[in-house]
Amino acid sequence: MLMAHPAVLQDLIAQYEALVLLGAEDSTPQARQRLADVSYTLCVATGTRDVDMALIAARHRLSGARPEDDSLLQASGA
Repeated sequence: MLMAHPAVLQDLIAQYEALVLLGAEDSTPQARQRLADVSYTLCVATGTRDVDMALIAARHRLSGARPEDDSLLQASGA
């Protein structure tokens, strides 16, 4: 699987969070489409099918996260 560059992932996360913060899902058709496009791109870039999983995967791949780090799994089980 191709891996998206961390800068691309960071930008996609920032776009997604800004659109959600601005209420794009309840806004104009253009804003809803932009949110859908960014969500889809995040899923493709991370190899996931769900935007929530895509956000987790993208954040995990950013600097500071190690492939062997299972802190996300441990935190949910605590």
